Parts: sequence; C-alpha cells; structure tokens
Amino acid sequence: MKQNVFEVLMYLFENYLYNDEEPGDRDSLERELHEAGFSAMEIRKAFEWLDALADSRVLPAAPSGASSMRLFGERELARLDTETRGFILYLEQVGILTPESRELVLDRILALDDQEVDLDTVKWVILMVLFNRPGEEEAYNWMENLMFDVPTHLVH
Repeated sequence: MKQNVFEVLMYLFENYLYNDEEPGDRDSLERELHEAGFSAMEIRKAFEWLDALADSRVLPAAPSGASSMRLFGERELARLDTETRGFILYLEQVGILTPESRELVLDRILALDDQEVDLDTVKWVILMVLFNRPGEEEAYNWMENLMFDVPTHLVH
C-alpha cells in the first residue's frame, strides 16, 4: 500500500485538477483512491489537507506595500533544507509567490506527514496552492513553466 499523503494529493492533482476532469462525489473518489492502493487514513488526511487549502481562499490578504523579512521557525528549519527555503524566498522575490501564498505554501508543507520535505515536493505544493488561489493564474503559469519547460540547448 502507498502510505504517503503527498502521493494521494499527486494522484488527485494529476488525474483531476490538472486535467480539468470532474472527480465526481467524494465517496466515489474515496473508493477510487482505495482501489488505487491508498489507505483510508492517508485518503482522509489528503482530503483534510485539500479542505484546509480550499478554506484558505477566504482568508483576507495582507496589506500591500509593507516591507518585511520572513524568518523561519524551528519546525520549518527542521523540515526544509537551505535549498528549499531559498527557493521559496526566490519565488517571492521574483513575484511568483505573494507573502500570502508563501505562508499558505509553508502551512501546506508543514501539514504533510514527511519529516523532511525535498525540493520537488515543495514545487508540487506550490503548484497546487497557486492552482487553488483565484487571481494567481499568471503565477501558476510561471511556476508550471519553471517546473516543466526544459531548455533544449544551453548558451555558453
């Protein structure tokens, strides 16, 4: 059996969200996930993760124009290596993440059960968060291009 909430989320994202397919009702989706080899506990946790992400759509935006610095807490430092933290901050500096979406990304990363989260997992969480946030379509497209567009040749 697959025992990872992130794998359930990836299955849902790749099969329904990303392809604009209608997943049907929650019960039939749970049955499909169970038939795909996911445990009931991991399916439940994945739905809780998605519910929390959906609930974040109604959170008020932070005031714009305020300059601040993001410091990572102990729990974040334990779960995210330097490369991953740097990548998240880089995405904020170039405008792909807003302070609000950055905080939501960090919240959703910490909600995963994995002890340490690698860069690929973080990229997928960012993509899922941006996909879910109204008004973030351009940032989602940038992130999608960043993840999937591989240059055919390098200029020296």
